[in-house]
This record gives sequence, structure tokens and C-alpha cells, in this order.
Amino acid sequence: MFNLLRTEGRARRGEFTCAHGGVVQTPVFMNVGTQAAIKGGVSAQDLRDVGCQIELSNTYHLHLRPGDKLVRQLGGLHKFMNWDGPILTDSGGFQVFSLASLRRIKEEGVYFSSHIDGRKIFMGPEESMQIQSNLGSDIAMAFDECVENPAAYEYAKASCERTLRWLARCKTEHDRLNALPDTLNPGQLLFGINQGATFPDLRAWHMDEIAKLDCDGYAIGGLAVGEPTQVMYDIIEMVEPHMPADKPRYLMGVGTPSNIIEAVARGVDFFDCVMPSRNGRHGKLFTWEGTVNILNEKYSADTRPVSESCGCPLCRNYSRAYLRHLFKADEVLALRLAVLHNLYFYNELAAHIRQALDEGRFAEFRSQYSEQLAKRA
Repeated sequence: MFNLLRTEGRARRGEFTCAHGGVVQTPVFMNVGTQAAIKGGVSAQDLRDVGCQIELSNTYHLHLRPGDKLVRQLGGLHKFMNWDGPILTDSGGFQVFSLASLRRIKEEGVYFSSHIDGRKIFMGPEESMQIQSNLGSDIAMAFDECVENPAAYEYAKASCERTLRWLARCKTEHDRLNALPDTLNPGQLLFGINQGATFPDLRAWHMDEIAKLDCDGYAIGGLAVGEPTQVMYDIIEMVEPHMPADKPRYLMGVGTPSNIIEAVARGVDFFDCVMPSRNGRHGKLFTWEGTVNILNEKYSADTRPVSESCGCPLCRNYSRAYLRHLFKADEVLALRLAVLHNLYFYNELAAHIRQALDEGRFAEFRSQYSEQLAKRA
């Protein structure tokens, strides 16, 4: 499933295989299509064109609408959205954090009030596994609680212990579902999630315990939710030695281009973040020269592409002035072109990281780009 090809310091270059899409090259950035679509009018075909290797969708949202049983009836998520590559489904655990005002946590699971219509929903480890099995994703994430930062130590400790119990229940149910004769994707994998807020002892203990359950991969969750960036880096550095070296490592919900480079340097293989699409829809574009806010007046008559070095559909065909005009005129095309550009950049960033690792010059790449990509162009 995961083949570690080479390392440079803690940075890892690997290959990952699953039921759909052949071999995934890592480090990899997964493009976030929460409701089976990238916000900004981007299709599955567009994802192929911008170099996406893995698409990510959300269990909670697809359970609410259109319903995971309907998706199964229609042939599964791959067929539903016409995407033949790998799909990872988040478990709904992040919604335990993001919808805190609409949920109650119990040992058995989480009781939600739908953010759409207020109807009552229950999701526990077994339900999350059943929904993800109905969706037929290649990677199912374990159901967990993402704790806000800062968190009280005793609460974080109790949450860690409960998330460990939930993972054991997830694994039992996941194994049962994969063994059923009518399971949509019997090759579905399960990744466990490390939690523990910003407490090193909890993070280390929790990672050691979930590693004993022998999941197919492991994620670091509960970061980039309010803590300082350096604290996030410190937690990754502390957790990494406790993660199995022969399993893929996933840093959930992170982040900026600089965050990705720095996390690769600390041993992470998988990334996802809504930042490229969300920022694109608000006119903030990522380039190798730094970030561009296309809404600035100085671009109103600028005939250059957003980036001379970019091969995305926007930069090949349109000027900064035109894109700025589209945003000012509230044209939907502005969102589509900007999101395509950012997704292209993030996938190209991952490809350049892989190339640097292949050529033994990742340290040089990191030195050149980690700070530069965080600046304004």
C-alpha cells in the first residue's frame, strides 16, 4: 500500500496505492471537494487537468445531502461525481469542532442538529464507518473529536481517551463492512487520527496507543485550529517519531504553501486544505513569486498573467486586468479561474517537492521557497 522510496532528513518520498487511480506519488496535496465538488465551479475533469491525485469529500455533509444511501444506490461517490482517482472521506470528526454550537458529545457518539434544517442526527464510530462504506471512498477516516485550542488539559485527556475507544470501534465496524459480500469498495482503507491538543505528553501517548491498532495510515488532527504556527510545527516534530515509518502520514487541514514545505521537512506525506479554493474565491492567488491580491487597484490595467511561470488555464489565457474586472463585476468566471489557478499551484508545489526529494535537494528547495511563498509578490 505504501512504499517509502527515499528520505532526506525527516522528509519522505513515497508511493501509495489504493483501490482507485493507480499509484499516488507522495508528498501529495489532496483537493477538497467537501460536497463532491470543489467550490468555485470546478469539475472532476478540471481536477485531472490541474494535476490532482486525490480528491477529498466530507462524510457529515454528504450524509445530510444528498444522503449516503442515495450515493450508494447511484454507484458510489466515484461514479456520482465522475472521478476515477482515489477519494478520501473525512469522518465527520471536524464537524464536532466546527459545529460546536449544534452538537452534544456522548460516549456513544455525537448528537447533531443539522446546520441545514435543524433535524436531529446521530453519528458515532459505527455510523461514520457505515456512511463512508456507502460512499465507497478509498480512504475512510476514523471518527474522532477535534478539540479546540487552547483546551483544558483534563478535557483534552478525556477526549483523547474517548477518541482511542472510538477508533477501536471504527476498526471493528470497518473490518465487518469490508467483509460483506455487497460492500461497494471492499478494499477501503482506514486511517486513525492522533489528537491531544497542544499537550506533548497526550500527543505521544495517543499516537503510541493508536499505532497498536494497526491502521492503514495515520493522521495528525486538531492542528491549525487557533494555535501559533510554531506550536503546530513543534507538535508535528514531537509526534513524528511515534508514527509507524511504513504507513502514510497525513496532516489534516493544513495549510499554506510554507506550512506544507515545513511539514514535509518534519516527515508528513499527505495534506489537504480549503485554503486554495477559499482564498481564490476572494481574489487571493498563490504564485512562486508570493501571494497576489488581484482586487488591488494596481492590477486594473495590468496585461501580464497572474504569474509568468504558471501554466494554469488562467495564466495561459487571461490577464490580471481581466481577472480583476471579473471580480469587480461579480462574474462567476472570476471564482472559477482563480480557484483553478490556486489548485494548479498547490498540485505543482507538491510535484516540485517530490522532484526536489528525488534529486536530493529538498533542503535547498525549502531554503529558497518556504519564506518566499508566504510573502506578497
